[in-house]
Amino acid sequence: MARTTQIKRKHMQIARFCRQYLQLEPVVDFPDGEYLCDASVQETLYEQLFSADVKNPAPPRYQLRHLKELVKRIEGSIQDWDRYGLSDNLYTRLSHLLSLRLPSEADAAQQKCYVTYHLSLLDPTLGVGSYAHKQDPELGREGASSASSDEKPHITLLESRNLIAASGTTGLRTWEASLHLGQYLLTHPSLVRGKRVLELGAGTGYVSILCAKYLGAKHVIATDGSDEVVANLPDSLFLNGLQGSDAVQPMELWWGHALVGTEEAQWNGGREVDVVLGADITYDKSVIPALVATVEEVVDLFPNVEVVIAATERNRETYESFLSVCEGRGLEVVHAEFPVPPRSEQTGPFYHDVMPIHICQLRRK
Repeated sequence: MARTTQIKRKHMQIARFCRQYLQLEPVVDFPDGEYLCDASVQETLYEQLFSADVKNPAPPRYQLRHLKELVKRIEGSIQDWDRYGLSDNLYTRLSHLLSLRLPSEADAAQQKCYVTYHLSLLDPTLGVGSYAHKQDPELGREGASSASSDEKPHITLLESRNLIAASGTTGLRTWEASLHLGQYLLTHPSLVRGKRVLELGAGTGYVSILCAKYLGAKHVIATDGSDEVVANLPDSLFLNGLQGSDAVQPMELWWGHALVGTEEAQWNGGREVDVVLGADITYDKSVIPALVATVEEVVDLFPNVEVVIAATERNRETYESFLSVCEGRGLEVVHAEFPVPPRSEQTGPFYHDVMPIHICQLRRK
C-alpha cells in the first residue's frame, strides 16, 4: 500500500508540473528531489516538455528559465553520483537554449505562443476525472469523440499571453473566467450536450472549443465584437482538430446591435439557440448595457434559452452595475454555487483563486 501511494504521488507531481509548464504558468510546482534524480522521470520530462518533437512547445525564454531551474534541482537532489546522474538529453537541450540569441523580454511579450490547458476533469487516470463522468457517463464516448484515444484531453491555443489588451481587444488571451466556466460545464455537461450554443465574447475560443470537442454540443456559434479576434478563431479551431468542421462557426457580433440576417433573411438563418454562454464579458461598465440588451434580445427570440455567464468580480462597483442593468431589463440573475477551488487543489487548468468568479444564470422574471 505504501509503495502504491508513493507511485501515485510521484505520478501526480510529474503530471502537475507538466501541465503547469505547458500552460505557461509563471510559477510551477517542481516534483520533489527524490523523484527528480530518477533517470526515468528525467526522460519523461524531457520527452513531454523539452524534446524537439514536442508538438506545441513553450517559448524559448520560458523553456530556458524552467530548464535551468530543473537542472539545478536535479543536481541538488543527487547524493550518490555513482548511482544517479543528469540526463544527457536535458543537458544537451539546456546547452542549446543557452547558445540561442533569444528575443528581449519586451519583444517576447509581443509574440504569440502556444498555451495548452489540460482538462483534468476528463482524465480519470489522475483520479480527478470521476466527478464529470459520474455526472454524465456518456462523456467518455461522445463528449470526447473528437479526441485521439492516446492523448490526454486538452485545448491548445495561440495567445498573446502577456498582454492585457492588444489592438484594442482583450480577446487574444484566455482569461480566468473562461477556465472557470469550462470547469462548471464539465461538471454540468448536460447543459450543452446536444444543444445549439451561442458564445458571446468568445475571445480565444476556449469555451466554444470545449463545448464542440469534448461536451458534445450540437453546434456552437463563437462570436466576438473584434474582427481581429474572429479572424484568429480558425487558427484555434485548427490547433484542436476542428478545422473544416461544421461544429463551430466563428461570427462577428456587436453587442447592442439588432440581431438581423445578412445573407439570410433572419439572424443565424432562423435557427434556434438553446444556450448562451459568456465568460469575463462584464469587466467594463460602459459595455454592460449593450451586452445585456443583446442577451435580452436572444431571450426574446428564443424564450426557452438558458443563459450562463461567468463574471469575474474585479471590483464590486462594476459587478453591481451588471446586476443593476439586468434588473432594469427584467432579467433575474441566479448565482450557481460553484466557487473557485484553491490553487493548491487545482489539477488543470490552473487559474488564480483570489478574485471571485460568479456563475450567473440569467432568466426572464
